[in-house]
Amino acid sequence: MPQTSLARLSKLAWKLLEEYGHNPESLFREVGLDPKLMHHPDARMSYDVADNLWSKTSELIGDPCCGLRIIKHWHPSQFGALAYAWLTSSSLRTAFNRFYRYVHTVSEFFDIQLEDTKEGFVVTVVPKPFVMDIPGRNDAVLAIFVKLCRTNVDEALNPLKVTLTHKEYPCSDEYHAFFRSPIEFEAATNSITLPSEVVDQQLDGANPQLAQLHDQLMISTLANLNRNDIEQRVKAAIIEQLPSGNISQQMVAGALNMSVRNLQRKLKNIDTIFRELRDEIRQKLAKQYVTGTDVNLSEVAFLLGFSESSTFSRAYKRWHGVTPSEVRKSS
Repeated sequence: MPQTSLARLSKLAWKLLEEYGHNPESLFREVGLDPKLMHHPDARMSYDVADNLWSKTSELIGDPCCGLRIIKHWHPSQFGALAYAWLTSSSLRTAFNRFYRYVHTVSEFFDIQLEDTKEGFVVTVVPKPFVMDIPGRNDAVLAIFVKLCRTNVDEALNPLKVTLTHKEYPCSDEYHAFFRSPIEFEAATNSITLPSEVVDQQLDGANPQLAQLHDQLMISTLANLNRNDIEQRVKAAIIEQLPSGNISQQMVAGALNMSVRNLQRKLKNIDTIFRELRDEIRQKLAKQYVTGTDVNLSEVAFLLGFSESSTFSRAYKRWHGVTPSEVRKSS
């Protein structure tokens, strides 16, 4: 399947073209993108259409700093469930880890890398090799990250450092005015460095239940992006049905419209079995709930499909060496 991104992101190009006095509709038609798609929450556009749209938009506008102006037209809804999961995360570290896991629900055109360094917490945007290098689009991604951080923490938050792969433009004052930090142009990567203490502080807007609901939406979205990826489809089905308790192969096979034998055969082809995937999901979600949320431990046990809290506690100790109660007491 061709790599895609949410079509609603094209609205940023539309608004930018209008701001600079151009007719967006004619350009959209030229690149083969129906303008109606930018209003559809689930519509997606292929990478070649998106590349043509953004490269022609940048060329038509002719302002090398136009990527920064996109932030005026950006809204969290354009990132779908990922933005809302971000806004309800317990910390910026948790938020960026969500972005790391679920970025492809928004766009399959890039990944992000997260690294703790002596300088701080470094977030690097890594475009896929098949996409065009469009400086304005790269600038916009970093600007959106900073905007999200300021929304969650404080508008006064400034990165410790910003690196950009493109050269310094005559309008570089706009970059310093927005990022309010030292900027390295013609760098090897596009990145922002944030203070470690800020990345780990508890956020006022944290809402574990809402964040988890959006996580489940994104897992389903990822599974649907590639219907041939049986592992992701099974994991999505497991997560959806965990709270029902006693989740089984029969339940998951039925949700995927296949027989148990067919499910077992497909999993065997990728060298795994149902129990391993179920335990992997439970283990990851358990750690996320226990260390990153304030959800009652009895509720966590229910959400993970355990019939009793004691059974969950024993499983958690087997996975992580300590009980969930001990983790909570030490935090």
